[in-house]
Amino acid sequence: MTDTRPVLFFDSGVGGLSVLAPARALLPRMPVVYVADSAGFPYGTKSEAEIAARVPALLGRLAERFRPRLIVIACNTASTIALATVREALDLPVVGTVPAIKPAALASVTRTIGVLGTEATVRQPYVDDLTARFASDCIVLRHGSAELVELAEAKLRGEATSPGRYAAILNGLFGQPGGEAIDTIVNACTHFPLVADELAAAAPRPVRFVDGGPGIARRIAFLTEGQDWPADPAPGIAVFTRRDAASDVLAPALAGFGLASIVAL
Repeated sequence: MTDTRPVLFFDSGVGGLSVLAPARALLPRMPVVYVADSAGFPYGTKSEAEIAARVPALLGRLAERFRPRLIVIACNTASTIALATVREALDLPVVGTVPAIKPAALASVTRTIGVLGTEATVRQPYVDDLTARFASDCIVLRHGSAELVELAEAKLRGEATSPGRYAAILNGLFGQPGGEAIDTIVNACTHFPLVADELAAAAPRPVRFVDGGPGIARRIAFLTEGQDWPADPAPGIAVFTRRDAASDVLAPALAGFGLASIVAL
């Protein structure tokens, strides 16, 4: 029988769409369930204890309901805090999202890297560990921005956003001592690639932005190698833990990512 089990992508909001897009490009027959924890949004301003309690419990419920073959935690904040606990609790593969410090270090010429994420992500010891392992010869500057998450959500809703707001956020990196040498910025929140064009336009000079989406897509392909995919998979669905007018207005953008319907958890 054809294996119709989906891959489940999970994020606090729409940021995980930046991970879903390269995964669908690599695996076009992949059935998809995309989950936005709109009732818990945003994660970046919550405490580690709140996220550590909420994410594993919620993913347990989602695994029971949708029976996925694999779960992608398409959220840097949730991954850096709760990934290990989720893997221990669930008997299926779980792929996390971590800041792309390794590829940034490989790309940087000036050896000065910016890490742009949520407040919760940039303060994690996990980022210290990645820096020590892969960018020990680099200056790594960090800046956390909850506002940039809101800007990405607003863009997906079709709302206009001010270029000056992006410039002010980037100044949180470039304005730090040594920031003038940054040549590579890690988008350490999956929301941020959704506003990649706006960030590039607002940067004071050309810089390279990197994120983990393509690497995660390759990891999904590796873990599902040899598995059966439907020849004609059903359209993807978007699940919101709180469905309201704000989630419904996202329907056109979600459809552009292959998510044909919105349901409430």
